[in-house]
Amino acid sequence: MQKTLQVSDFTELTPTADIRAADHGWRAKCLQRLIRLNLPVPETVALPAQTVRSIAAGHPIDIKSILSHFGASPLISVRPSPGNPDWGGPGTILNIGMNASRHQTLVKTHGREAADALYLRFVQTYATHVARLDPDMFETGHATPDALREALRHYEREMEEPFPESAETQLSEVLRSMARAWEGTSARLLRQAKGAPTEAALGLVVQEMAQGIGQGISGSGVIQFIDPVTGLPLVKGRYLGQSQGRDALKKNEAIFLTQDKRGPSLEDIAPEIFADLLAYGAICRRKLREEMQIEFTIEDSKLSVLDAVKVARSARAGLKIAVALAEDEIISQNEAVLRVEPRALSELLHPQVDTSAARDVFAKGIAASPGAAVGRIVFSSQAAQASAARGEPCIMVRRETAPEDIRGMHAAVGVVTERGGVTSHAAVIARGLGVPCVVGATGIRLDSKEKRLLAADGRVFGEGDLITVDGTTGQVLAGAAEMLAPALDDAFRKLLGWADNVRDIGIRANADTPADAATARKFEAQGIGLCRTEHMFFEEDRLVVMREMIFADTSKDRAAALARLLPMQRADFVQLFEIMAGLPVCIRLFDPPLHEFLPHSREGLRELAEALDRPLSEVTRRAEALAEFNPMLGMRGVRLGVVLPEIYAMQAQAIFEATVEVARKGTAVVPEIMIPLVSAKREVELVKTHIDAVAASVRVKSGVDFDFKLGVMVETPRAALRAGDIAQHASFLSFGTNDLTQMTYGLSRDDAGRFMNTYVQQGVFPEDPFHVLDVDGVGELLLIGAERGRETRPDLTVSICGEHGGNPESIGFCRKAGFDYVSCSPYRVPLARLAAAHLALADLK
Repeated sequence: MQKTLQVSDFTELTPTADIRAADHGWRAKCLQRLIRLNLPVPETVALPAQTVRSIAAGHPIDIKSILSHFGASPLISVRPSPGNPDWGGPGTILNIGMNASRHQTLVKTHGREAADALYLRFVQTYATHVARLDPDMFETGHATPDALREALRHYEREMEEPFPESAETQLSEVLRSMARAWEGTSARLLRQAKGAPTEAALGLVVQEMAQGIGQGISGSGVIQFIDPVTGLPLVKGRYLGQSQGRDALKKNEAIFLTQDKRGPSLEDIAPEIFADLLAYGAICRRKLREEMQIEFTIEDSKLSVLDAVKVARSARAGLKIAVALAEDEIISQNEAVLRVEPRALSELLHPQVDTSAARDVFAKGIAASPGAAVGRIVFSSQAAQASAARGEPCIMVRRETAPEDIRGMHAAVGVVTERGGVTSHAAVIARGLGVPCVVGATGIRLDSKEKRLLAADGRVFGEGDLITVDGTTGQVLAGAAEMLAPALDDAFRKLLGWADNVRDIGIRANADTPADAATARKFEAQGIGLCRTEHMFFEEDRLVVMREMIFADTSKDRAAALARLLPMQRADFVQLFEIMAGLPVCIRLFDPPLHEFLPHSREGLRELAEALDRPLSEVTRRAEALAEFNPMLGMRGVRLGVVLPEIYAMQAQAIFEATVEVARKGTAVVPEIMIPLVSAKREVELVKTHIDAVAASVRVKSGVDFDFKLGVMVETPRAALRAGDIAQHASFLSFGTNDLTQMTYGLSRDDAGRFMNTYVQQGVFPEDPFHVLDVDGVGELLLIGAERGRETRPDLTVSICGEHGGNPESIGFCRKAGFDYVSCSPYRVPLARLAAAHLALADLK
């Protein structure tokens, strides 16, 4: 014989009752808080998760004891109360206790129309959600006596028994149905997709009905006190007379809450009730320390508060609310910082597609650079520049981008590539520029000759067609989507200022141009952690000189060509130093293989031959000689500095002369010069010798003394393992985790996107190692390098400057490892500042 659960297995909600969110769910705990605030909450009892599980397992409960809390003729509702409101749950069941006798009583007290509506609603809900009958069978128009009789007949015919009259039977079946619905496979998978743990529990609350249908002013509605998109104060919601639950949000005849020219409002018809709601909202904000949405019911001018939930909000509204609560001293500044997720800042930094607008998606790829932009399709860098010159926004669509596409990426408002991953060329450059980018859009096919883009669904887009790129979601949309502007306001700056007060690791920016540096300053980076100088050479006038240098036959000729680049480089560095106003600037010497500066098409080679006044055959042979089977592991980085020392000598001279120039203007600069792709101590010694000689020459020539720091970019596993040797000649080590990850895994960062999703889904890698730092493999190399480097040189500065520098998990790793700073794309600096603050505050708990 089954044992009936005891009365102690549910609890009446009182101010002092032992209600715990972990046992009874968030709704029960929230309702108890509302009761403590003296809000008019109807009589309520809460069933803990253990009781609900027992009900789902088939154990009966003492229903009479529950109903005894609600009088001799109860009319009640049952609402779900999971541990987290985001986990969902079974729908609320209203009007439990309705039967023929109660219906007749309501006919006398509320009128037949109201009584029929209440009874019919309960029969429909019970039949479809508890008895699990076909909903179509119970659909009807207005509540009439005939509709009610027909619904009762359908129920009796399908169930082969009359509709239950007993409140005990009704409540017992409702509780059983809701408990089992929660334990069902579909419900379990759905809530796990929302982040719920496998054993997530459900509590239930049984509440006295506030009917909302009756004589006098009666109805239901919801009210909130902020705009969910902007976070600004705004009374928002709807009210519907003669209704229950959240009907006001579903029906067109609902009226406004505040006075409105478009129609009647609750404030007009019931000003005292409206004033009470405003007061309750203020109480909830102050005491619950949150902006709440209140669900209420009015029955014959009596106001009841049925529920209150945290207002759903955009990222920008969430930040605005957190700052406002802190400024009103409702929460602390540190709590405001913790309430804003670092990754949510992407929505504030860039224009975004309005989430409430319709989306016509024709391609999906990897969300490589956040934000959104609308523009016309172009298929080449030249077309992008021409479009920008005409003042027409454009989206550059490429199979993949190369360094020669940088000018086009500067000109475009968005980028889409068919290939690539999160650290591909297009992704890295787009993030640095703050340009929305989707890479690895494998569902599209490009026909460059015909200048067409073929979508997976068969649609064809030509050059000039209008599209929207959403780099936040990885979607590409047809046409111009509705957009939201960035939200870099006072609240944004205040929150990040509070974050800076608690974080304990430096945040620099990767910045290659004056525009990048200005963006870094705007986001209050603490200097430049990586300036990739090769990006300065792709301007048209500089590219010509670079190609002349490449085709020079002797060291003297190379130096002569580079001498023409010297004033351009010097001007670049002067601008960077002036913009950063004395903050540290770490300049990486030339890194890419020389063939990247040569045209790839026969037509381009012919034009180059004409420009150099050399035979096409000679230009073609030289281009072929420079080509490499594996250029990422070929003649690049420090290898160029050793074999062609003129390049690094010119760059060092430009850096030092720029240092002298800004010093004469009153800004003290200690430039940091970084040697890329080092794998041996001797490489550093050779480059250091040349740079020291250049520094001495500039000091003598200018008559100005200056300091500089020489360091190494650790991108090869051997450099990490031999960091102790290398640190003898380096004042800092900065780990370039993009290449270090690539070389450690033996993966191409440009091609891994083709299979990375499969690898992650099948558990080969827990995450894409180009997106989240691999702490077990690459991370161990970082720890080894930092430890061995500091054993040789205790004052060694250690940092990372790869794309992982803006990833919260990677920042946490670097912080624990004692790194001095991380450096990331300018538009990821705010995220990094906030993430570092979260990590510091977590340690204080």
